[in-house]
Amino acid sequence: MARDLQVTTRNAKFQHWCSLLGNRTKRHQAGEFIVQGVRPITLAVQQGWPLRALLYCTGRPLSKWALHVISTVRTAHFAVAPELMEELGEKSSSVPELLAVAEMPSDDLSRVPGGPGMFAVVLDRPSAPGNIGTVVRSADAFGATTVVVTGHGADPYDPKSVRASTGSLFSVPTLRAPGHREVLEWAESLRKAGTPVEILGTDEHGELDIYDCDLHGPKVIVVGNETRGLSTAWREACQHLVRIPMRGTTSSLNASLAATIILYETARQRERH
Repeated sequence: MARDLQVTTRNAKFQHWCSLLGNRTKRHQAGEFIVQGVRPITLAVQQGWPLRALLYCTGRPLSKWALHVISTVRTAHFAVAPELMEELGEKSSSVPELLAVAEMPSDDLSRVPGGPGMFAVVLDRPSAPGNIGTVVRSADAFGATTVVVTGHGADPYDPKSVRASTGSLFSVPTLRAPGHREVLEWAESLRKAGTPVEILGTDEHGELDIYDCDLHGPKVIVVGNETRGLSTAWREACQHLVRIPMRGTTSSLNASLAATIILYETARQRERH
């Protein structure tokens, strides 16, 4: 480690890392993002995700886990002062011993495979990055093949989203699309290739209860914005609108909760048949 690059002041390199945390434009211009936490970094390594740098804390003994990652991942290594690592760790309860700078993948929808088991979740203009990460985590748990974030909304590579996914971001293909048109074109290309994709939307006034909807076969399920719900364009594009039956006084659920319920019901139906 003695030959690793030392970062002990708020130099240009440190300022760049800070910009990856708080500046969406800088993240996407650089094509990279910060990964915080043992499980996310571990899964990134296990999944073979391209890592552009590892940052480790100086002035303290490193755990066996951190030493193993540093010794096995071939990338740039930076020895960073504790007070700087604390800033980069943001709301961590302690100074992180290791952080990673990960490469952003392509947003090309064609890299997501079709087939009879295909099941994609689309988030329409999500406003909360934490909700994106939670949906990605649920998608991983219940077998979704991809998560697509459409429109001008929160960023799946925001630190809040990456943390909320607890590493599932590195297991489930998560892509961004400018709007509904790109997703519809992708679905149509799958149909032409032999995958009969059905597009379902979620709405509290939908015509079908989610439990009465056949969720077998290739599906794209669209979950609307936390405040405004589905856009008009998405409503018109969906073949059916489904609802989650609820009791009590509430009329709607948080977008990530709604998506998780739908993911669970999809997994339940598919496992029973």
